[in-house]
Amino acid sequence: KEVQRPVICALSHANAKAIDRAWEAVKEAAHPRIHVFLSASDIHLLYQLNKSREEILEMARKMVTRARNYVDDVEFSPMDASRAEPAYLYHILESVIDAGATTVNIPDTVGYATPHEFGDLIQNILVNVPNIHKALISVHCHNDLGLAVANSLEAIRKGARQVECTINGIGERAGNTSLEEIVMALRTRQDFFHLTSNVDTTQIYKTSRLVSELTGFAVQSNKAIVGANAFRHQSGIHQDGLIKRAITYEIIDPKSVGIPA
Repeated sequence: KEVQRPVICALSHANAKAIDRAWEAVKEAAHPRIHVFLSASDIHLLYQLNKSREEILEMARKMVTRARNYVDDVEFSPMDASRAEPAYLYHILESVIDAGATTVNIPDTVGYATPHEFGDLIQNILVNVPNIHKALISVHCHNDLGLAVANSLEAIRKGARQVECTINGIGERAGNTSLEEIVMALRTRQDFFHLTSNVDTTQIYKTSRLVSELTGFAVQSNKAIVGANAFRHQSGIHQDGLIKRAITYEIIDPKSVGIPA
């Protein structure tokens, strides 16, 4: 009730009771969203869900329709999309958009994809899903191979316009896409991406420390953007350059992310 500007989203399994509970959680929000997810890879269908592609497709349609009956803003994730059979993935996306999904989120659930592959996947979705223009493309990457940020940035370059990310990159197993790295990559390399965000970057450092304190997960010292060593220079050559002109060895002004002088 108190937060008026952001979208408030509830994540839901693809079943009726879960979607009903998601609605109860967000119904007082000014801008509510329900996010439904369901596995799409044959690996998950065979070994986890024991369901056919046709059964999954029908579940996806029905549950997106149910969510859309509650809210105008529905997101759908075909879990393990990076390992799904492409033609089937396109079919699911087309079907859920027809059912009312306004955002389709493409997860690299186990951090399997490489940037080139993941970028191609986004590009191929834009080409092969006939009604994709009716939805926003989002991505959700995991960091099992240390590629979550790289994959997300390549997805942005190929047409994704929402990135699901976390402060300090915290998340399942090796973590998720780091919010601060995405934001500062877009800001620092606007010449390349031609995009930016509305994030107040001066709040990044203290927010990182707050999340670390509340979760008990320490920020590694060499973590990009917010690590203790991120703006420390030990090499004499580097120090000499910094004294003469900071741009010689710093591409980001520490003050821009709120690091105290």
